[in-house]
This record gives sequence, structure tokens and C-alpha cells, in this order.
Amino acid sequence: MINDAPLPARSTRAASRYGARRILLAAALLLVVIPFAGLLLLVEDKWGPLASADFAARDQLHQYALTHSAFVAVMRTASDAGSALSWQIMTALAVIWLLWRRRWRLAAFAVVTIAGSSLLNTLVKAAAHRTRPVVSQPFVHEPGASFPSGHAQAAVVGFGVLLLLLLPVLGRLGRRVAVSVAVLMVLLIGFSRVALAAHFVSDVVAGFVLGAAWLAAMTALFRAWTVMSGDAPVRPAQGPEPDHGNEIEPSSTPLARHQDAER
Repeated sequence: MINDAPLPARSTRAASRYGARRILLAAALLLVVIPFAGLLLLVEDKWGPLASADFAARDQLHQYALTHSAFVAVMRTASDAGSALSWQIMTALAVIWLLWRRRWRLAAFAVVTIAGSSLLNTLVKAAAHRTRPVVSQPFVHEPGASFPSGHAQAAVVGFGVLLLLLLPVLGRLGRRVAVSVAVLMVLLIGFSRVALAAHFVSDVVAGFVLGAAWLAAMTALFRAWTVMSGDAPVRPAQGPEPDHGNEIEPSSTPLARHQDAER
């Protein structure tokens, strides 16, 4: 039997807002995917200006690194922080924490988004099949193709997932600090890959762009899953799973509780 009862006004407004967000998300994804596709075509076509910029950055940074051992040590540390092993450990810890809190959907979001990003990177590398930078005295010996940078893509996706999980439990200052640290770490990891001659600059930029597109797409899918299951959408700061956002927000102050009681 079909229920012909009208939807509550609140549900109608929520559905309308969600539809508008889907349109904005689709537009944002196009703005990210199009530059990545263009960059891939330029790399495949071996476009002269891009190749010259890549080689110049490789050579200048490598020459500097050869005479500055402390710089190399910092770059190695940053690169190791963005390695596959580091993200496997971070993902496992995050999933354990989410499962302990009985947040099954968020745990699935973290695993699928981070693991799926790694698989996507492998597929794109196989399609592009770009060789890694060649230098006289390499600091690292990385297997596989060069485009796009797996470290750069993993950094954007990994730190993005961590922010989506942590922002709801942080205050305003904590959110600013978390976002600032995440952005700095993403940039440092990407720079380290060029400094160690493991990637070209265009590889790192492509990793950033592809990672951002994948993170946005997966966040939208999980939000859609939440809406389709009948849960109401919430503020963006409440992460990819809005149905229980109030359970993980910071505790309200006594003043806030008093004001709520008077309403």
C-alpha cells in the first residue's frame, strides 16, 4: 500500500537543500576533474613547457639536496610520514576508534575512501605509465610509475578523511589548528617527493587534484547513503555521516544548557 501522506515541511526543505548540494558538488567535481584530465593529456603528449618546468625543478632541487644533508633528512621524514605503511597504521587506528564507538558507517567510509584511493592511483599509474625522474645520485629507489604521485594523493585523501572525522569533536580553535596542520603536512609531503627526485612537480599536482576529486566523490556518496536511509542532513562540520552528529560534538557549556532549558 502506497502512503500518500504529504511529507513534513522540514523533510521537504532538507530534500531541497540536498538537491542543491548535489548540483554544487557536481560542478565542483567537474572543476577538479577537468584540470586533472588536461594535465594527464599534457603529460601523455610530453608538452614542452610542462616538461621543461618538471626537469628544471628536479635538477635544481636535486643539486641543492646533494649539498645539504639536513634538508634530505627532513625530506625523508616527511616522505615517510606519507608512506603507504604510515597510512595503513593511521587507517587501522581510526577504524578501531570508530568501531569502539559503534560508528559502523564512518568506519566503512574511512576504509573504502582510503583503500579505494590507493586502487585508483594504481589504475591511473598503469594507464599513464610515466617513468620516474632520473638523477645521478638518487636518494630513493621507488618502484612503479610516476604519474600521479601516490604520496600526494594519499595525503589529500588521508588527511581529508581525518579532518572529516575529527572536526565534529573539536572546538573552533581546534578546527583551525587541525586544518592548518593538515594543509601544511599535505604540502610538505608533496614537496618532499619532488625534493627526493621521486616525482616530478606535475606528478604531485596531479596527485593533489585526483585525491581531492576522489575525497569529494566518496563524501558525497556516503552523505547520499545517509539521506536515502532516512537520516536528516546536517551542517558540513559534522562530517560525512550526519545522522548522529550530536553524539560526537563537544559537550555544551553550563550556560548553553541553561539557555536551552529556557527555550
